[in-house]
Amino acid sequence: MNHLKLSFCVCLFITSLISAQTKNITLEDIWKYGRFRTEYMDALHSMANGKQYSVLNFDLASRSTSVDIYDYETLEKVKTLVSSRDLNDLAYFTNYTFSADEQKVILASNEQAIYRRSSIGEYYVYDVKKQKLTRISEVGIQEPTFSPDGTKVAFAKANNLFVKDLISNTVKQITFDGEKNKIINGISDWVYEEEFGFVRAFDWNADSNKIAFIKFDETEVPEFSMDVYGKQLYPTQQVFKYPKAGEANSKVSLHLYDLKSEALTDIAVNKKYEDFYIARIAWSNDADVFSAQFLNRHQNALDLWMIDTKKMTSNLVLAETDEAYVDVTDNLTFLEDNSFIWTSEQDGFNHIYHYDKKGKLINQVTKGNWEVTDYYGYNEEKDIIYYQSVENGSINRDVYAIKLNGRNKKSLSEKEGTNEAAFSADFSFFINTFSNASTAPEFTLNNSKTGAVIKNIKNNKALTDKLKDYQTSVKEFSTISINGNDLNMWMIKPANFDENKQYPLFMTQYSGPGSQKVANHWNSSNDYWYQYLAQKGIVVVCIDGRGTGFKGAKFKKVTQNELGKYEVEDQIAAAKELGNLPYINKNKIGIWGWSFGGFISSNCLFKGHDVFSMAVAVAPVTSWRFYDSIYTERYMTTPQENPSGYDDNSPINHVKDLKGDFLLIHGSADDNVHVQNTMRLAEALIQADKPFDWAIYPDKNHGIYGGNTRLHLFKKMSTFIEDKLLTNNE
Repeated sequence: MNHLKLSFCVCLFITSLISAQTKNITLEDIWKYGRFRTEYMDALHSMANGKQYSVLNFDLASRSTSVDIYDYETLEKVKTLVSSRDLNDLAYFTNYTFSADEQKVILASNEQAIYRRSSIGEYYVYDVKKQKLTRISEVGIQEPTFSPDGTKVAFAKANNLFVKDLISNTVKQITFDGEKNKIINGISDWVYEEEFGFVRAFDWNADSNKIAFIKFDETEVPEFSMDVYGKQLYPTQQVFKYPKAGEANSKVSLHLYDLKSEALTDIAVNKKYEDFYIARIAWSNDADVFSAQFLNRHQNALDLWMIDTKKMTSNLVLAETDEAYVDVTDNLTFLEDNSFIWTSEQDGFNHIYHYDKKGKLINQVTKGNWEVTDYYGYNEEKDIIYYQSVENGSINRDVYAIKLNGRNKKSLSEKEGTNEAAFSADFSFFINTFSNASTAPEFTLNNSKTGAVIKNIKNNKALTDKLKDYQTSVKEFSTISINGNDLNMWMIKPANFDENKQYPLFMTQYSGPGSQKVANHWNSSNDYWYQYLAQKGIVVVCIDGRGTGFKGAKFKKVTQNELGKYEVEDQIAAAKELGNLPYINKNKIGIWGWSFGGFISSNCLFKGHDVFSMAVAVAPVTSWRFYDSIYTERYMTTPQENPSGYDDNSPINHVKDLKGDFLLIHGSADDNVHVQNTMRLAEALIQADKPFDWAIYPDKNHGIYGGNTRLHLFKKMSTFIEDKLLTNNE
């Protein structure tokens, strides 16, 4: 029988007495004035000496940016390395990248976003000793990257690769077949960028004389077009290659450019499958050997190849398979002897492994029924690996040190909540970022041997003090037993909560594979929105159901081939259980979500029409047939192979069951989840004669922001929620 566990772990949202809180949070506070913005440390880089770090700073008075160097032990600024105030040709810069010897810095300016991670911009090399600034290219370029010796910069322009020699100030083009919507050299295509999480698809070897890169042949990939309405008399169109589930992907291939011989060579490996992805490339410490990670199209087989560019041979050193899928990470780390660190879910939980250079397992470094959530690096001198995990409960994060042989594990964090580490280059210090539901982010300098705090760097006391003036509520963490699983949950009740009254319930979730929304960390912007709704008299709840992350592979991968089935079952069952609480009005239960969360909220209202009275769906997937190949097929295989998995859980096919109130929202320029999803769902609702509310935000992408957009969006949703849940709340 489903039941609520009564042992709540309660985290006070703030520590002052509720009676001292007088102000109400407004939507303008959140989305217009940004009154609750959190301070962070921007673009922190640990210097090679291990004793100093650099930070990108912005001077409001002079409207200038600078790269400033600080001492770890004293936290005092040592010097300003470069400031835009001293640069005649560069009024400001927005990011920086050091060469390996830290004698040169690439400064980025006028970066214009292309998609989620990619951008094109103006880039300059600043020579620290000569205090000289040189523009890399007179036109916009992508991903400028120093060679390890700092004498060259490789970059992409107009789908081709180039190398600039910083000594002779000459530029050499190394590929010539790049063409928009056809051939891309060294830069990932749309779907790789979005789903494999990288843009730069080229890499320098250790001797700075070879570049390995991936070529994407998009010729056969179907095109997607979006109208851009703009402000002119006629709209324009954005046309780009987008492989939907089951459609043709880019044909990818490996290539090598030798700077000495100027030879461009095709690299082939003896693959077991024809339709494949190259998810990662990286050179080993051997300047002649680089690695490539190949995935079959189903993504349930990952092969790690080592390619010897001197002998022109390739060896398969690791082959990992899974009944569902194998995750791709950035954790591959080559040690001095070219043995390597690897992370994997092969024992049912994500853990760290050590292999020799031929792929023979030396040992499993971490073990247990918990997940490693981040790999920070390996200290060769001390023979210690540093990592983050959920050993202290799946909603928390702690930092640990462990010997490479898996012994002498030590926790380096003390406070319960979310701890994240940024280690110095020599691993002698780390800057710990800590927060929990009641503590705004705190930045401390810690000793990496003991974890002890050496000094406090920065906190958000000003924000905490400001929040004392506002009426806020307790955020209660607990679990709820649903469908045989104890699911993580948080609940926010109105500040003046009266257990003898009944309140509407509003559920928030994302529910996507491996995701987490119930986590013990400081507020996002939406948390303040949930406080706003609680002020209006609504109980807000978030539950991570089956398919979400950090509770083992079995829990996460149960949704394989049926996205939207178990996730929706859990939200419906949880709503029913919560509706039985004496202080919840079971006739006034709503749910919302964005993207995958919008897919779930739509299905919850349609399939759970006897439980949910309203739902909001923002930028939802409404049929997985419309979404991209890499993400969708990872969890669903292709629609040709699994048509029922695609159609049985598609909101479009369940509109006949709509009984409650539905608000559907999308941006017309969403390159990720296309507005096609909402248009097709709207048409299905119309043909089924089902009333619904909706809004299209012109020329807005998947994030639906810019100018007054976010405020307008949340006003619209808030008005809808209040009208449907608070009216006639009896």
